[in-house]
Amino acid sequence: MADKKSLSDLGSLTGQQPEAPATAPETAATEAAAPEATGAEAPTAPVNTQPEAPLREQQLDKYGRAYATGRRKDAVARVWLKPGSGKITVNGRDQEVYFARPTLRLVINQPFGITERTGQYDVVATVKGGGLSGQAGAVLHGIAQALSRFEPVLRTAVKREGFLTRDSRVVERKKYGRAKARRSFQFSKR
Repeated sequence: MADKKSLSDLGSLTGQQPEAPATAPETAATEAAAPEATGAEAPTAPVNTQPEAPLREQQLDKYGRAYATGRRKDAVARVWLKPGSGKITVNGRDQEVYFARPTLRLVINQPFGITERTGQYDVVATVKGGGLSGQAGAVLHGIAQALSRFEPVLRTAVKREGFLTRDSRVVERKKYGRAKARRSFQFSKR
């Protein structure tokens, strides 16, 4: 059987001294008069003075880098993030060479702009599968994840923009009796 706790046991758990039990009419009278007599409000719970720790811990490998995997369409990117000068390397090439279109480079740098960390981290990414647009989205997803693992405080800002959510939209599969996923074959009356 479980032991029943008395008032003194509960008081020792909360750190408060147990009070002597009073009769019902006396308790009501003293409770009503106590706030008026002292001019103060009822006692509140003790305030925690310790600094609030982040919800998640920093996740680094033995080289001091944060690792994450990003995905978009059929592309998968492996991303390593470490403090540096802001150099982004994709598949061994600079980002300007690999992603020649400025819009794709803009997509990749979005997490740094949102968190005001532009030029503070070096990124090494390997990406395969899909086309350039999907690969840029995969690198974006990986950078956002790695950034939230390197600095857990930034997680809320990155999550608010939707960068941590994997974009699940993929190409619809081709169906039989159709030219593509939904397109019919050309109709000929004669």
